[in-house]
Amino acid sequence: MPETTDARKLRVVGVSGSLKAPSRTIALVDGIIEALGQQLDIEPLHIRINELGPFFAGALTREELPDEVENALQAIEIADVLVVASPVYRASFTGLFKHLFDFVDQYALVDTPILLAATGGSERHALIIEHQFRPLFGFFQALTLPVGVYAHDSDFTDYQISSIRLQERLDKAVLKAIPLIRSNVAEKDEIARTLAGEGAPVEEPLDPRKPVRLLS
Repeated sequence: MPETTDARKLRVVGVSGSLKAPSRTIALVDGIIEALGQQLDIEPLHIRINELGPFFAGALTREELPDEVENALQAIEIADVLVVASPVYRASFTGLFKHLFDFVDQYALVDTPILLAATGGSERHALIIEHQFRPLFGFFQALTLPVGVYAHDSDFTDYQISSIRLQERLDKAVLKAIPLIRSNVAEKDEIARTLAGEGAPVEEPLDPRKPVRLLS
């Protein structure tokens, strides 16, 4: 049964950088979100670049963005967990994937758990997770989760996950991520409660001028 650190649902936001649909990358993000939902009580949202891209491809500043893109950015910025993935394009993520994150506030993702994933036509592209994704989200000071998921084209049939080995890698990545997600969310919620004045009462410091009654 799914569990969470608090009574609220966790906001899990997926971002797939594929420029077309149907897409193996979209299927991979859906699979990861589904696996997270089997372990946690979540409120999922999947942002798809192929749908959103035409609204921001030519924008240079955030002020130029329409509501559709601004709403997506705000969802990314307040997410409890991000699942990000892109097909490998010229040894990196797609340009529109990067362009979307260029609009994200520099400090909005500090300590946010992020599960990294990618798809590609060659196993040689698997290092995109370490060489491209981690540096990008390291800039945001996000908590990139330890195990990423790379999927080869052969892991899919009709744009659906069909490889048992990929499913096992996906499940392993999620299981490794769950303890970190729970502790991260618990810490953030505790900080929020403290800032709201709902934490444990703070004892007043002793007044050295006040008489102290000694117990006999």
